[in-house]
Amino acid sequence: MEFNKAFAVGFAALGAAIGIGLLGFKAAEATGRNPGAATPILVISIILAALMEGLFILSTFAAGLE
Repeated sequence: MEFNKAFAVGFAALGAAIGIGLLGFKAAEATGRNPGAATPILVISIILAALMEGLFILSTFAAGLE
């Protein structure tokens, strides 16, 4: 089977989805353990989710270049 651009973009999407899922799981767990730290946890979670999505978008555009 040939490893082409579609597989690369698919794996990038899968990695971003798994990463954001784990991020949400751990953020909810951390907020449950320490409700007073909910705001800093939310801020860090939003920043990290944006970085994960940014890497996916970057890989999508990089796969289109050639």
